[in-house]
Amino acid sequence: MTPWEDLVSTALVGTDRRPLPGAPAGADPAVELLERAAVHTVRVRAGQRLRAGTPLEAAPPEEQPVVSRAAADRLARILGGERPRLLAEWLQTAAGRGYRLAPHLLPELLDHAARDRSIRPHVGILAGHRGRWLAGLNPAWGFLLEEVTAARPRPEVWELGTSGDRRAYLAALRAADPGAARELLAAAWEKETPEDRAAFLELLGEGLSLDDEPFLEAALDDRRIEVRHRASELLTRLPDSRLGRRMAERAARRFAVARGRLNVDPPLECDAAMERDGIRPKPPRGMGEQGWWLRQLVSRTPLAVWRDLLGHSPRELVRMKVVDWGREVMAGWVRATVIQEDPEWARELFASDPLADLLAVLPRGEQETLATDFVRGHGLDGQLIMVLGGVAAPWGQELSRAVFHKILEVSGTQPWNLGELTKLAGERVDPALHGLAERLSPEPPIQEVAALLRFRDDMLKELS
Repeated sequence: MTPWEDLVSTALVGTDRRPLPGAPAGADPAVELLERAAVHTVRVRAGQRLRAGTPLEAAPPEEQPVVSRAAADRLARILGGERPRLLAEWLQTAAGRGYRLAPHLLPELLDHAARDRSIRPHVGILAGHRGRWLAGLNPAWGFLLEEVTAARPRPEVWELGTSGDRRAYLAALRAADPGAARELLAAAWEKETPEDRAAFLELLGEGLSLDDEPFLEAALDDRRIEVRHRASELLTRLPDSRLGRRMAERAARRFAVARGRLNVDPPLECDAAMERDGIRPKPPRGMGEQGWWLRQLVSRTPLAVWRDLLGHSPRELVRMKVVDWGREVMAGWVRATVIQEDPEWARELFASDPLADLLAVLPRGEQETLATDFVRGHGLDGQLIMVLGGVAAPWGQELSRAVFHKILEVSGTQPWNLGELTKLAGERVDPALHGLAERLSPEPPIQEVAALLRFRDDMLKELS
């Protein structure tokens, strides 16, 4: 047995059962064991022979401007644990303005990005050439080599760039010329990986029109379910598409209004044609097959169909008694509203069941008005937090005032219940309103929000 193996064996069984030979009298056996292990480790490392290697090439020179010293110092504080929930906002703002990180911050931020996929697109821009040079040396940071490298990628990246660069270029082209973007993607479609095909399809949501329908209809036959599902969702947003007409025909056989009630006859099977159109046959755990198929059928049916099919407005349908399958039908309508971005249905469904996803369908001003009324008339609970989470940031003055007053109201009765609301307010309220919070009340929860808003205001100014 080697000396190291002897030490390991002793450590495993314990020094009281296997005394260390030659241990000094009166010495703590455990301490002596650790000291011997430390000495052995140093001896082994010092005794290794040097190996010849190839000198590393220097990182390429940078092209992007580095963030200011103040901005870099603030990021270091965030990475160190001060206001950690603001990391994504700092990164998104800095990347959107075309900055790169100070080099000394790269290792710690790359470690963060290795654990948190959501920040990787921003880190790809901020890391610069040195970040990608480091990623080539450390496999744990290898993800960076596939991320977007510039806020405004050039056309040549479509052939030579990373996956992230290609997505960014296609998105920019789609915003400027939807037809050209679709033709570019169609020309390369067969050569793309399934993962890239699914990611590229998602970008076609910008500028979507019936001109895209033939390409998307063909994508329903793709061998990967992720690609088929994304194509189906996009076609669902086109009520006059062939998929929309097929779904309308299925719905017509399943729904009828009689005596003021909505009668539903759910599908008995999920056939190959339904599966091709995006209906998944296997339900989630705890849900029956027929209810699962019904929910998906409703979510894929054009919302404009229901008025003609059933002879009632969205308001009347949302309030109508549904025989046996009400939960599935309502969930399908909610999903359809989110996919098809229909404001009329969003208003009626939100009035019936305030869900955060429905707010995103409405214009920004209307989002804030509905959320303000909800805050004023609803107690502090999980649903209030979820509704506020669905309102686009930054919040304007009216909603901010309502939230501040809710914090004051609850601070007198349930101060222990304020944690998430104060954090959400500090992260979503327009940071320029920090003075409004500071002047409103000296109560600690309000001043805590004011301090977070001032922190964000200073942070954004440093990145301007």
